[in-house]
Amino acid sequence: MMSRRMLTKEEEDAMGDEVEVRREDQDKINKFSRLHQHELSIEEELTAKNKEKEELDDITTELELADEDESVPYKIGDAFFHLPLPQAQEMLGLSTARLEEEISELEDRLGNIREEMTQLKVDLYARFGKTINLET
Repeated sequence: MMSRRMLTKEEEDAMGDEVEVRREDQDKINKFSRLHQHELSIEEELTAKNKEKEELDDITTELELADEDESVPYKIGDAFFHLPLPQAQEMLGLSTARLEEEISELEDRLGNIREEMTQLKVDLYARFGKTINLET
């Protein structure tokens, strides 16, 4: 006859917390992980774009102090061109507007990703409780 050992309270608790990981659960976990990596990538890109916008704002402020008749160096690609101040200001305004649009799009994408991640967290924590850690 086989003797049975009594389980400790900790072992019982651990066994009680075990929940079978179904394929759909694993898919949600994998999706959460992919979304988190995408979130980090967008945050990095957003930081770079915001820094670039800050620099453009500084340049815009500096050009407001320049003499109207001056030509100013303006970088296009890898080359600098001397442009009349009004033309440089116009091009700078267009660059700033384009950048603001890109920032807005990135912020929207980030919001959508975070919303989806929150829903996945709700689903997965409801299923696994404290046995899963999705904190990023």
